[in-house]
Amino acid sequence: MKLKRNTRKNYLAGFLILFVIEILIAIYVQDDFIRPYLGDFLVVILIYCFLMGISRMSVMKALISVLLFSFIIEFFQLINIVKVLEYQLPELFFIILGSSFSVWDLLAYSLGLFTCFLLEFAQSRSSLRDTVKL
Repeated sequence: MKLKRNTRKNYLAGFLILFVIEILIAIYVQDDFIRPYLGDFLVVILIYCFLMGISRMSVMKALISVLLFSFIIEFFQLINIVKVLEYQLPELFFIILGSSFSVWDLLAYSLGLFTCFLLEFAQSRSSLRDTVKL
């Protein structure tokens, strides 16, 4: 079964909501779980919603693209790319790239995108049922 895309408007609304949540977490939460793990879980969903909102990619291509992107960023942290490029990139890039590798981050990214997959699958099944009833 091909997973049916939602509307761009819905993806962009999801992006905006998650963006606000991520900002609130960054500003107000200083703990050892919500900020590092829930933040990573949500950020891949945020990126996925943004990508789906601005492109015509299929669900599976977008999920795989975001997973690869997030894993590449984490790999950059493993090789400490921030130190390698210390004076060559603007500070914003250092914030995005982060500074420490964690296998737990890879798990959080994977779980976030698996959640996206489950939501897309449920939405596609619901759309299919509605179509069959007509």
